[in-house]
Amino acid sequence: MRIRLATEDDAAFISATYRPFVENHWASFERTAPDPEEIANRIAAAGDVYPWLVAEDEAQLAYAYASPHRSRAAYISSVDVTIYCAPAARGQGVGSKLYHSLFETLTRQNYVMAFAGIALPNDASIGLHKAMGFELVGTYPKVGYKHGAWRDTQWWAKPLAAPTDPPARILPLSEIEGVI
Repeated sequence: MRIRLATEDDAAFISATYRPFVENHWASFERTAPDPEEIANRIAAAGDVYPWLVAEDEAQLAYAYASPHRSRAAYISSVDVTIYCAPAARGQGVGSKLYHSLFETLTRQNYVMAFAGIALPNDASIGLHKAMGFELVGTYPKVGYKHGAWRDTQWWAKPLAAPTDPPARILPLSEIEGVI
């Protein structure tokens, strides 16, 4: 298995992998699945600061990415992370390896904390995040309405590095030697 930075050429795979989670599940709170063009725009908008990664062998298997945790400047060293696996890759260790690569990249960029929001119930996602070192920090009760029911969302946190005073500059991917 190979892990690499995603490109806009991966947008069709990402869109197809994500679509069932939007249309048939509450794991995503989006109501309309983004098409490949929208996914390509999201990858482009992440630029050189928020990595999108793809795991593949003969075919693409999974993707993961980081995004801003919040818009206020004080949150600059924190990111939200997301991962989705194609059906054939689930339960095969692909998600763990991909997340490990994402966290290694984020650490090299000087990010300090990673956060993941999990719409409930979702035992598989909770299990993956626990296995990756995330700890539960809280639950937003009935925060989203999807597929005919109010859903709780849990927030999980994973330290990536010890904070510095002042915070270290976030390095763009282009400044990291040997990134993925």
